Amino acid sequence: MSVHSSLGRALSLHLWGESHGAGVGVIVEGMPPGTPVDADRIQAALDRRRPGTSDLVTPRAERDAATILSGVHDGRATGAPIHACIWNADVDSSAYADRHRIPRPGHADYPASVHYRGFNDVRGGGAFSGRLTAAYVMAGAIARPLLDACGIRVGAHLVQVGPERAEGEATMEAILSCAKRPGLACAEPGARGRMERCIRDAAAEGDSVGAVIECRMDGIMAGVGEPHFGRVDALLAYAMMGIPGTKGVSFGAGFDAAAQRGSAHNDPYAWDDGRVVCGSNNAGGILGGITTGMPLVFHVAVKPTPSIACEQKTVDLVSKTAATLRMEGRHDPCIGVRAVPVVEHLAAFVLADILRGEGRV
Repeated sequence: MSVHSSLGRALSLHLWGESHGAGVGVIVEGMPPGTPVDADRIQAALDRRRPGTSDLVTPRAERDAATILSGVHDGRATGAPIHACIWNADVDSSAYADRHRIPRPGHADYPASVHYRGFNDVRGGGAFSGRLTAAYVMAGAIARPLLDACGIRVGAHLVQVGPERAEGEATMEAILSCAKRPGLACAEPGARGRMERCIRDAAAEGDSVGAVIECRMDGIMAGVGEPHFGRVDALLAYAMMGIPGTKGVSFGAGFDAAAQRGSAHNDPYAWDDGRVVCGSNNAGGILGGITTGMPLVFHVAVKPTPSIACEQKTVDLVSKTAATLRMEGRHDPCIGVRAVPVVEHLAAFVLADILRGEGRV
């Protein structure tokens, strides 16, 4: 198995693996020697993303037990590349026998087959599978001590599932608290129940729903980032679009800003105990690609799971005729549920990379 994707500048993230291959792993380079690397923290992060935990996610029964192969000794980074991985155990590839011939709508089967001349691994989506996001989670858990040292907290939760939305602004305490509870991670209890019903209703009909995930970062100092291609928002958006199923990323007021006037959208400045603060946060904590010192808030839109039991139209690439497909196998009715810790930990890695690159950690 070889490295097939990478991310990062001061810190380097390389991931490898396939959904139904031997496993999934990540190699993180650039961690300062002596930085704590807590195996329990990595495992706790993976457990939040692990399949088979409820009827809201795929029943695939994987332990997702993290193994650290290199770069850590006595619980601290040695300065060598840190290699962490999980091994696949509960693999059933029977539903993917014809995927080279009959591509699944909404999946990368067809364009990947063209790109890789038919040699791509189609089992479970291969390298395009959401299974690879476990690597993002491990990388973020490895990098988070760098943020801890700066007093920076990162949390994520669901603010929309299908048409069901959470109302109001969630505090960081509420976001972090909901991540510790079993079930769906939403900081608003009333919305959580509606979201769960929405997922179960779609699953009962053999269908799926999309979601919107909010990520919040508190404690970031003002002045972090560079203009243009070193923008904090640009780097975060680039990383978030690497999460399978992501269809959009917005910061602060996001697309709602288009309906606002400048007088409403601009965040007014004020003094608070000798510190410049904003009276609102429509900018999401970033102006000109540089942090303002306000909470950094962004949203990630995730599409409905494309693997559904409903009959779908497709084509037969061999006979060059029309075909229909009804997906069998084990699939998440809402991939946004398990994407919450992925967004959170990948954002943590990106921010740690930026801070490390600027010499702040």
